[in-house]
Amino acid sequence: MTKPMPPSKPETPAPPARIDLANVSELIARMRGGERRAISAVITELERLSAAAPALLQALQPHLGHALVAGFTGPPGAGKSTLVNAVIENLRKQGRTVGVIAVDPSSPISGGAILGDRIRMTAALDDDGVFVRSLASRGYLGGLSPAAVRIIDAMDGAGFDIVLLETVGTGQNEIDVAEVADIRVVISAPGLGDDIQAMKSGLLEIADIMVVNKGDRPGAEQTMQQLLGALSIRATISDKVPVLKTSALNGDGIAELVKALDDIGRRVSQEPAVSRRRRRARYLIARAASDLVAARIKSGGKSSLDTLADGVLSGTMTPDQAAKKVLEG
Repeated sequence: MTKPMPPSKPETPAPPARIDLANVSELIARMRGGERRAISAVITELERLSAAAPALLQALQPHLGHALVAGFTGPPGAGKSTLVNAVIENLRKQGRTVGVIAVDPSSPISGGAILGDRIRMTAALDDDGVFVRSLASRGYLGGLSPAAVRIIDAMDGAGFDIVLLETVGTGQNEIDVAEVADIRVVISAPGLGDDIQAMKSGLLEIADIMVVNKGDRPGAEQTMQQLLGALSIRATISDKVPVLKTSALNGDGIAELVKALDDIGRRVSQEPAVSRRRRRARYLIARAASDLVAARIKSGGKSSLDTLADGVLSGTMTPDQAAKKVLEG
């Protein structure tokens, strides 16, 4: 069972920017020219929401909307990082540039990314066509923090052809990727116990592509059949979700996975880029509103919340009325 994560904290701007605001245009130009230090600097400022972030986001606007964003999620042990590494290798053989956002669990001490799976992404080593950024989940149960969306913009603005977003991998709660990614790849593997049953309540509903990784292991075919059966009850019959078997370590099925990404990517590209970006903006607004509500409840104190709870218990107040009082302060 996944351990409950601590509640997320509302994002607050970081201390003053470490870059010269007067040279934002120059920094963006260097980033678009492929300078890795410039890419890293922009991502850092956007991740920490520094005073430079608004100016950087505005300067990026004319360059956004070109990159395809593919999100990879699934339960722990499915081999997400190894699979993403194999996809990177395939894309680079085709000459495509790749940005990678690898979301890791947060350290309970520092709040930073633990970086546990990055050692598996060997395809990114010494390759100027790949840029990997690890990002802490910071306690967000959906597997993403709002900083992920800003980093997508940075990688899009830097000119990467495709951005691969790998979530933490805590199970069925990780559906935020549906709001952020253009294509959602849900990964499973044989031998993970009741992971298929758990995914039915969340991840299966958002999948554009299902992958059974570690397909050379016993039980892979059974897992495939379980997924096909679970997908057959999805509401829209026309939503034909490919179920692919891969073995990331030896490369089996990776070309088919990349082809599926391309096929769906062509359909996605017919949607106006502003619509896809607007969906991510809606996610940011909803997340910020949720954080503010949580902060208001916390600041109100236990006694205030208990008073409202007693009203609900006694029947003198409905939960909706109590919630409105929280929102009204």
